[in-house]
Amino acid sequence: MNKNLLSLMIALFSLSITYTQTPIKSNASQIYESIQKLNFLGSVLYVAAHPDDENTRLISYMSNHVKARTAYLSLTRGDGGQNLIGSDIRELLGVLRTQELLAARRVDGGEQLFTRANDFGYSKHPDETFEIWDKDDVLSDVVLAIRTFQPDIIINRFDHRSPGTTHGHHTGSALLSVEAFELANDKTAFPNQLNRTHLWQPKRLFFNTSHWFYGGQDKFDKADKSDMISFDIGTYYPLKGLSNNEVAAIARSQHLCQGFGNLTQRGTQQEYIEFLKGDPLKNNDDIFEGIETTWNRIKGGNAIGTILYDVEKNFNFKNPAAHVPQLVEAYKMLQNVEDEHWKTQKSKELIHIIEMCSGLYLEASAETNWATPKEAVNLNIEVLNRSDVAITLVGFKTSKDINISKNIALKNNIKYNFNETLKIHENQKPTTPYWLNKKGSLGMYHVEDENLIGLPETPRAYQVDFNLLINNVPFTITKDVIQRYSKPDKGELYRPFEIIPEASAAIPEKVIIFNSDEKRQINVIVKAGHDNLEGTIEIQHPSDWQISPKSQKVSIAHKGEDQNFTFTVVPPKNGSEGHIKPIVHVGNEAYSKELIEINYSHIPQQTVLLPSESKVVRLDIQKKGHYIAYIQGAGDVVPESLEQIGYQVEFLKPEEITPETLNKFDAVVVGIRAYNTLDDLQFKQQQLFDFVAQGGNMIVQYNTNRGLKVENIAPYKLELSRDRVTDENAEVRFLKPNHPVLNYPNKITQKDFEGWTQERGLYFPDSWSKKFTPILELHDKKESHKKGSLLVAKHGKGYYIYTGLSFFREFPAGVSGAYRLFANMLSLGKGDMNQPEN
Repeated sequence: MNKNLLSLMIALFSLSITYTQTPIKSNASQIYESIQKLNFLGSVLYVAAHPDDENTRLISYMSNHVKARTAYLSLTRGDGGQNLIGSDIRELLGVLRTQELLAARRVDGGEQLFTRANDFGYSKHPDETFEIWDKDDVLSDVVLAIRTFQPDIIINRFDHRSPGTTHGHHTGSALLSVEAFELANDKTAFPNQLNRTHLWQPKRLFFNTSHWFYGGQDKFDKADKSDMISFDIGTYYPLKGLSNNEVAAIARSQHLCQGFGNLTQRGTQQEYIEFLKGDPLKNNDDIFEGIETTWNRIKGGNAIGTILYDVEKNFNFKNPAAHVPQLVEAYKMLQNVEDEHWKTQKSKELIHIIEMCSGLYLEASAETNWATPKEAVNLNIEVLNRSDVAITLVGFKTSKDINISKNIALKNNIKYNFNETLKIHENQKPTTPYWLNKKGSLGMYHVEDENLIGLPETPRAYQVDFNLLINNVPFTITKDVIQRYSKPDKGELYRPFEIIPEASAAIPEKVIIFNSDEKRQINVIVKAGHDNLEGTIEIQHPSDWQISPKSQKVSIAHKGEDQNFTFTVVPPKNGSEGHIKPIVHVGNEAYSKELIEINYSHIPQQTVLLPSESKVVRLDIQKKGHYIAYIQGAGDVVPESLEQIGYQVEFLKPEEITPETLNKFDAVVVGIRAYNTLDDLQFKQQQLFDFVAQGGNMIVQYNTNRGLKVENIAPYKLELSRDRVTDENAEVRFLKPNHPVLNYPNKITQKDFEGWTQERGLYFPDSWSKKFTPILELHDKKESHKKGSLLVAKHGKGYYIYTGLSFFREFPAGVSGAYRLFANMLSLGKGDMNQPEN
């Protein structure tokens, strides 16, 4: 879906959507829907492995039709995938996908939870997954989510009974959910959690099945459905002007970095869930059968329900404020109930509904979006009551120890502004995703504060508590400090208020390749967190590398300003690898982290602090050819990596591909998934094949076998499959050890396949013409040998090469062997090749 069209649709979409940090400004229909949900005391937890695994149709149906409190527990944050809209990968991709999940939940009405599991990449079996994840820790987090959220119903996205048929993370999520279903109510399981939560037993566990799990619609139509419940998830919501499947499509379209922007759907559509465990159903009509979901569920709830059902039945769409006295009375009664879980949840909902009904607007806007410890920041406090409800601003609390008294009766539509100073504590920690504060393992994030486990994001460091009397009843409404500002070409904008260190440093190149012992200059960027930053910068480095000067003076006048520093790096004579790290010294403090901003229009701006470190590699590499055309696909850093070893790379768009343009290049490299993402490439294939026939080289990196935009991906028969080798240490056998691609101009040995990261490769072809020569054979444990990872075909005077090897992952990790092998691929046919091809 076009992103501008998507933005327009969501702007028109009458749900409680908050783009970036824009405050919720609810209309009467949204208030009424909130009251409907207030009067339903039931909850659903949906469980899967990754961002995008969730079924937004079912989450939206449970939240908006059933009115249940609904959450999605994603075991990972999606760090291991690719990014179709930018260059943020790994940890930064996990931050982006976390925010896309939150954006989706704002659309479909759900909530979002996580575990500490890290998406390390594809695995074929849950056994493999649990070798890398700490199974006990992830299981603990699933149990914690159940005990905290207290779902009546759990729905698994994947089938726990079919390991090995899908991603190991997928089946693993279902296996953990099934195990946690009963452990959540076992006091001997993870007893330390009971200091901050309570035992809980969900009533039922389901599997969200479909024809996909049965191998086709015909098989599913014939399947026994006696244990299944079906829903028409195409139900229409007049208050929204949208059907459920339209809402779900808009929610799923928030996953833009995965290319999931799609058309909305309308009309009847069936969704199925299969009963697995818990209290059996007497009929297959209602998943909440036998579960009390009215206010009678809690002791003392009947009287509260009497009030709130009357509000729902007689809701005043023209003047919602008329219900505030009833809502306040219900709130007072709710504070006396014994059930802490429902008291906490429904009190939060009630306060928000009272705020919406009274047209109450509360905002705390900072003059800047960044501040450092010990800094004083100007705040603009805005308070507005847009109703005749009797509301008094007793005062507000701008920090932990500063209460400001006001005692002002808020008159209808009279705005009150107050200028206050927010003092940042000298020990205030910088803002960054909590799961990235400490280095974790390949499979797990390290989270020191157990109270943060499961939260989608780090709680805001600074908030303002507004103390109010509403109909003479005290309320406290808390708002995050934000920055509200405007741009002439954008209008009013909001962004989070962040705490940053007084200095940060970054080396733009995360991998620096030296293909000789010649010295080279590198750039270091220092950013000031406050005005008049003074200090020094140095670079830590391995002992066999030399860097000069030893230190340089830092002097930056203005907050947010950058200063560039140039250092000269001299590599050792022979092959060597290591890491360099910039350190900024300010007074007695040393700063060695990089400040990174993630800024896309569909999510709030994110500030991330990561260790500032770059890998330096003294690489023994030879190459032939020089001028490379790169056709960008889904996004990778292969072009920049090739420039590191001396190639001149030019990006080439499909519309720029002509015989004349191609004539100046030695080789054309096609980026990952280019044939999945670039429609116009289908019209340029013959010109590319002609380029090869005339003596050029063409290297095509991996594409998925679904969604190809071309009929023929190669000049000869070549069929892609889902074959992949996920073990990055899998043995690699040379099928054609004398082939030039393994010998010229670099001799490739087994050592070149050491240190690979995340996987060997993916989406290998499984059928090809005899014109192709398979070069390598590799496989995962207990699987057949795969020969399609690197295929070379002579075509006319040049070479066509297809590779599913994960160069796009290895280059950013500075894997020497990957560079050497790719240089050989580019060098085929260039210069004197004495080695035979077979």
